[in-house]
Amino acid sequence: MSILGKTKDHLSKILAVRENVHGAQNLHVGPGSVIWAPNRLEIGDNVYVGKHVTIQVDGTIGDEVLFANGSGVVGRLDHDYTSVEHPVRSAPWVGLHQEQSQPVVIGSDVWVGFNAVVMSGVTIGNSAIVAAGAVVVKDVPENSIVAGSPATHIKYRFTAAEFKQHWVSLQSKSVNRLPMPRSLIYLGE
Repeated sequence: MSILGKTKDHLSKILAVRENVHGAQNLHVGPGSVIWAPNRLEIGDNVYVGKHVTIQVDGTIGDEVLFANGSGVVGRLDHDYTSVEHPVRSAPWVGLHQEQSQPVVIGSDVWVGFNAVVMSGVTIGNSAIVAAGAVVVKDVPENSIVAGSPATHIKYRFTAAEFKQHWVSLQSKSVNRLPMPRSLIYLGE
């Protein structure tokens, strides 16, 4: 990559990654993307954020996560829509009150597809895939593929044996921060 290309990439990260975002080693951020947290967002290693992605929540994002173009991770309670004193556009912002903010947890080895939306308060397990255009409003188990609006379980990404093999392989390839998923530990495998 040329010096101009490296400078452009570095500048786009500075403009895209805003306050309260921590971690993020080897983070790629595509043009037009914004990453911001009201209080704290911890991002793992080797995370790829495509073009025009919006991530505006508190929580954690694991290692080796892919956010496809146009995807988003956003608050479900951004504005106090119950306020009788304000139109919804100017209603008090819920994120100002940490006790009302709902963090998101996205595991490692997760793919959030094109134009998919993950709402705050959701946990997405390791090795899950969120299909293009899905709207995730409830937790997604590890190794699951979900699709639709609201997102529902379609199938498992791997069989139990393949899932174990996949994680052993990830750990052997210097993806050293990825802990073995709890389900594999509890099974004694």
